[in-house]
Amino acid sequence: MKLRVGDQVLVTAGKDKGKTSEITKVFPKELKVLVKDINIYTKNVKPVGERAGETVRRERPMDVSKVAIINDKGQRDRVGYKVKADGTKDRIYKKTGKVIETKVVAKVAAKK
Repeated sequence: MKLRVGDQVLVTAGKDKGKTSEITKVFPKELKVLVKDINIYTKNVKPVGERAGETVRRERPMDVSKVAIINDKGQRDRVGYKVKADGTKDRIYKKTGKVIETKVVAKVAAKK
């Protein structure tokens, strides 16, 4: 999958079409991404014991085909790869050819 956590994307389809936001989680096997404050649904949670019932707002994953990465000029773009001489790959914007800066994101420890 060419999209990564931290990429700025534009929503190209669905109820949030035209909005821009950041990818917070990637699901490569399902080809879906979770975008911050996009594709929000409400879920009603019933009261259990002492806890009161409530309405919870959640983001749902959306298909990769419904988002486009935003390049350094603020335009929607596609992602390509450029192989260096040492064999490592860089992600590049197709329109401008510039290398996409990868943000270092701290991983959350898995619960056991």
